[in-house]
Amino acid sequence: MKQLTIISGKGGTGKTSITAAFASLADNAVLADCDVDAADLHLILKPDIRKTMGFHGLKIAFIDKELCIDCKKCYEYCRFGAIDEEINLIKESCEGCGVCEYVCPVDAVHMVDRDSGFAYISETRFGPMSHAVLKTAEEASGKLVTVVRNNAKTLAEKKKKDLIVIDGPPGIGCPVISSISGVDLILVVTEPTLSAIHDLERILGVAYHFEIPAVVCINKYDINLDNTEKIEHYCKSNNIDIVGKLPYDNIVTEAMIHEKTVVEYTKGNFSNMIIDMWGNIRGRLEE
Repeated sequence: MKQLTIISGKGGTGKTSITAAFASLADNAVLADCDVDAADLHLILKPDIRKTMGFHGLKIAFIDKELCIDCKKCYEYCRFGAIDEEINLIKESCEGCGVCEYVCPVDAVHMVDRDSGFAYISETRFGPMSHAVLKTAEEASGKLVTVVRNNAKTLAEKKKKDLIVIDGPPGIGCPVISSISGVDLILVVTEPTLSAIHDLERILGVAYHFEIPAVVCINKYDINLDNTEKIEHYCKSNNIDIVGKLPYDNIVTEAMIHEKTVVEYTKGNFSNMIIDMWGNIRGRLEE
């Protein structure tokens, strides 16, 4: 079983549109949306949810008012301001550190599971899909990404799939590390803007640190040819292959409006470029 993760150093580079297009081209794959903080692959793939699982991230304090003797030690020791003077928990501020439970002399405080989101197993027109959603302002997104990937692996083994295509989150933080660890290849989607170039260098540094092969796609390369040249020079200097250069094209937005991948929506030049890039990537995975 091979695993491919599509990531970007910043949001808005077209990563999910390319992932969706790959999903429509993959013959025997499981799809995984690991951008749990702002999942949007489902908007194109329209998954039919078959199983829903609750996700528990960080622990949260529970104060038993019947046992509480109002000593206020939990209030005094909490460094996050999550307990007020009336010994009421402010859920949004609780970091689950457990110090309140530790200092309580009468065991009136306990750490309990926090409902932080949901993980899903679904079916799409292109095959099975593992995805999730993290509730607003919740933590432990990296942990939820691991759940999504484990579910995808289980699906692949159960349904005898030979590839997992992962739509990764933007940035270089814990969710990104969770989405790329142990995969066979990373495709970094970038664009010729200064912020994207900066973040491309950072995310390639992460890939290098974890010794994961990485290739690059320059999306909307024609909006700034000078910056595109800078990206090409950087990749050449660091022995990183550019497997695709896609022009700016409104057809991508039109396809999204119709809830289709760009390869489904049109058979034109842009789709052919995606198909060629997919063939290149599939060949690398089979090496």
